[in-house]
Amino acid sequence: MAKVLFYGMTGEKMCFQHILLNALELHASGTEVRIIFEGASVGLVPIFEGENNLLYAKAREAGLIVGICLACSRALGVYDENLATGLPMLDDMSGHAGMGDYIRRGYEVISM
Repeated sequence: MAKVLFYGMTGEKMCFQHILLNALELHASGTEVRIIFEGASVGLVPIFEGENNLLYAKAREAGLIVGICLACSRALGVYDENLATGLPMLDDMSGHAGMGDYIRRGYEVISM
């Protein structure tokens, strides 16, 4: 079975929407998919939550979202909002969300 980690870095909403679209499509076809909010993308979590974004909600409901970078959430001033979502705050790589464990487990990493 194929395994893909989408490692979102961009804070551009349209770009991240495409991460969500691709993740949901791959998941529906049987691919094991995970999504991490890292870098500037951590600022999108409160936006997606606030607007009840359908793609984000579907990905979250499907269990595709691994979590949100803790260090970037603090640096970009969205830590409290991101913590309030209940999604895990990831800090396994010097305070950031690492991809190494996923690579070791055979995931293809796509960073956008």
